[in-house]
Amino acid sequence: MSDKKPYLVDAIIGNSKFLASLGRTGKMYRLWWPNIDLPQHVDAIRTGIQYEQENISWFDEEADGWKHQAGYVDKTNIFRVTASSVQQPLQVESFHFAIPGQDAIVREYTFTNTSNEPLSFSFVMHSSFLVSENQLYNTTKFAAADDALVHFRHKYYFALSSANVCTNFQSGLSWESAQSGQLNGNEIDMKPDGALKWQFSSLAAGESLTIPVYITAGHDEQSALQQMRLVKEKESAEWLEETTSYWQNFLTSAVPCPIADADISDLYDRSLLMFKLMSDEQTGSIIAAPEFDEQFVRCGGYSFCWGRDAAFITTALDRAGLGYLSDSFYAWTLTAQSPDGSWQQRHYHDGSLAPSWGLQIDEGSSIIWGMWQHYMEKQDRQFAEQVWPAVEKGASFLMSYIDAESGLPKPSIDLWEEREASHTYSSAAVYGGLTAAASFAQLMDEAELAAEWTVAAERMASAIKELCWNEDVGSFYRGVELTVHASKYTQTIADGATGYIVEGNKGNKKHIIHYDAIIDVSLLGIAVPFEAVSADHEYMRRTADAVEAALTVPGVGGIKRYEDDIYIGGNPWILTTLWLAHYRIQTGSLEQAKQLLKWAINHRTEMGLLPEQVDKNTGETAWVVPLTWSHAMFILTVFMLAEAEAKTVAVRTAAVDR
Repeated sequence: MSDKKPYLVDAIIGNSKFLASLGRTGKMYRLWWPNIDLPQHVDAIRTGIQYEQENISWFDEEADGWKHQAGYVDKTNIFRVTASSVQQPLQVESFHFAIPGQDAIVREYTFTNTSNEPLSFSFVMHSSFLVSENQLYNTTKFAAADDALVHFRHKYYFALSSANVCTNFQSGLSWESAQSGQLNGNEIDMKPDGALKWQFSSLAAGESLTIPVYITAGHDEQSALQQMRLVKEKESAEWLEETTSYWQNFLTSAVPCPIADADISDLYDRSLLMFKLMSDEQTGSIIAAPEFDEQFVRCGGYSFCWGRDAAFITTALDRAGLGYLSDSFYAWTLTAQSPDGSWQQRHYHDGSLAPSWGLQIDEGSSIIWGMWQHYMEKQDRQFAEQVWPAVEKGASFLMSYIDAESGLPKPSIDLWEEREASHTYSSAAVYGGLTAAASFAQLMDEAELAAEWTVAAERMASAIKELCWNEDVGSFYRGVELTVHASKYTQTIADGATGYIVEGNKGNKKHIIHYDAIIDVSLLGIAVPFEAVSADHEYMRRTADAVEAALTVPGVGGIKRYEDDIYIGGNPWILTTLWLAHYRIQTGSLEQAKQLLKWAINHRTEMGLLPEQVDKNTGETAWVVPLTWSHAMFILTVFMLAEAEAKTVAVRTAAVDR
């Protein structure tokens, strides 16, 4: 069944140790533990009802006329689904959530007899665990003393049980065989799947009954079952109440939404709740998104920690009063720094390197920049002292990576991870990293280092304006010294461009053209947030206008990444649209920014989450749900807009007083 996992999911639940992705029907697609990036353990967990000897009707899909209403319980990460069918005499309401502080997930099901006569039925749960995403050596067994089905492989154990004693069970039951609902009581099998059944007799018309199913985890069987016993000590309703209070208190502890607008406030709360789920409790790392393409069929995967994404995210966390999550993240970065002082493209939760396309110089630069933003928010000397050795080492690496002749960084991979060049955005990020490092150096009374890094940063800012400006199109070049394929090089040179060929390792040739003239939304980053060039500078104003003119998608609206983008069809992104909003706010165009913000809000998913992309033809969600960076850009937009409007009001008030 694993080949049927969707790319797009509807909801996520978790507690920063558990993370699960679900569909709007309540079907669980993926489950991570004990970290939120990997390993992933679930093949499929399915729920159905059975009348007498009929085949099972799986109410977590739309067969048999099942329709679903779904959404989060207000101000929580608890997911609620109501399933009903005109063909079925039962309605099923379910709640799905992870218990804070416990290695446990609750899935509570309430069955209501909607017919006019008593009803007898069975509830069946079929569970298939490919533990650690491995099809080999999985075992399923029934632990009779705890009335639990246990799935395990190596050091990962998952127990499934209920407060209600099951009627029957089977270890080793394929999905095809499960359709009949006939379970044979097999106690153990070296297979990944099994099922539990609960039978109910004569539920009166209009009456309801509730049965919770718990999923607990441990690194051995005893630990998983002990967690199950602990969970069973309370009724599921009590866990539901406690979890509701936990999430509501979490929001209460944060800074309230600074704009009094219902849509903005709802998405603000949902963003903060989502941030907590994307932050790994044990390590502090922050993932870009829950993984959805584990085979890397259409992309290179998302369940990793990117320093660049996280720098934007932690800045948003700080603004929202969740700086303790930023504290944890920056403590984690100290474990992820390479011996040479760099931070590579992306990492696993434990700080080890994740699959990579090569060095992105903006990643480490963004981390240092983010550290300074975090310090400025907290003014915590102890934090500065904690990160200073990494900052010094990281800045030294940045200095070593500067081309002595141009003053720009040497070529590396761009932020979209598609090409090698000396990218203008990356140059601005290095400027931001070096200026941040210089600020730390001043704080640490390292005047010589502060001066050295400041001089290098100022030279880089000048080089961006002098070497990266394209007067012909009124925009900064996306980059210089762009590596291309030989065929493109030949065509580009024939079209009038200039370039050169150099010999690389083992005599291989690299074909390089001098300028990359494609308009890219990341050029806004030169000014916002890195301030290598002032947002009010003529070059930036013209660049922003060129970005809006070239990258606004006809009909659907929104801003795509760059002119010839083909990734997932070349759609508008939430974060790119909000990036332009950031720039417009910075230059006082608040009404334009509000329209861009409104577009982003209008394209959240049914469950209130922000995706990465919106389909350029239909306006529907196109890719990655939720994307943490999208939510961060939203939070930052809200605070920037609120502050800009407050400043405008203050100016008007002062003028009236005069």
